[in-house]
Amino acid sequence: QVQLVQSGGGLVQAGGSLRLSCAAAGRPFSNYAVNWFRQAPGKERAFVAGFTWSGDRTYYADSVKGRFTISRDNAKNTVYLQMNMLKPEDTAVYYCAAGMRATGTYTDWGQGTQVTVSS
Repeated sequence: QVQLVQSGGGLVQAGGSLRLSCAAAGRPFSNYAVNWFRQAPGKERAFVAGFTWSGDRTYYADSVKGRFTISRDNAKNTVYLQMNMLKPEDTAVYYCAAGMRATGTYTDWGQGTQVTVSS
């Protein structure tokens, strides 16, 4: 099990930027894939951005391609989500999720952080 602590988020105007962080503790970070999801009001949780389980490339939801970037600093056990050109429809609670690469299953979730984009 790995513990995930999120930071960042908040209120921003459309067109602005925010960066979310997800710090992991408890197990060797390199054994885990840590990716980002979000849940908008009245909607199901959805994938936003992540690394493949093998860790060799990134992939994004179509709605955020070209605007969001996921990155990882193994020395700091932290994964980031840089969000640029934010839109009101990006408003949601954002979660990071971790799973062991060998299982391909998410087992641990961050506490969630609110991102609100005003028009």
